[in-house]
Amino acid sequence: MVDRVYNVLFLCSGNSARSIMGEAILNDLGKGKFKAFSAGTTAKGEVNPHTVKVLAAAGHDVSNLRSKSWDEFAKADGEKLDFVITVCDDAAGETCPVWPGEPMLAHWGIPDPVKVKGSEAEIAVAFDEAYGMLKRRIDLMLSIPIEKLDKLVVTARLKDIGQTDGATAMAKTG
Repeated sequence: MVDRVYNVLFLCSGNSARSIMGEAILNDLGKGKFKAFSAGTTAKGEVNPHTVKVLAAAGHDVSNLRSKSWDEFAKADGEKLDFVITVCDDAAGETCPVWPGEPMLAHWGIPDPVKVKGSEAEIAVAFDEAYGMLKRRIDLMLSIPIEKLDKLVVTARLKDIGQTDGATAMAKTG
């Protein structure tokens, strides 16, 4: 693989929390090496306010974040993708469209903070935990010498990252 900017799509069902976080984190930490996008299989059409709060508190620019359908990226003339990373088990179980660019696929199942019921403090903790898991996984991804490895090795390493602490049961089984 050559030294260039790699396009990464974080995919979730609603595209209101985890995939949006992945997009924001990687766009900041991987600037110059990665360009991140996010989408949902059934996008909610709006970013969850808790997501915006967590990202803003961590210093990420939230001004251009929006909830989008995966249809935006599945077009033949769409953005060529190098990686598609599912962050929820629902999206991982979907029959995905044919992505332009024949991207490498990995599943990083992260518990959905949107589904947490409880006090504002309990919900905030769930969003903070999802953010922390994504940041740790993205840090690990950034340590992979992608330009020096073949696609099979990179894909295997990305799948291994998805099985780190906090992974959903589906992610742990591969």
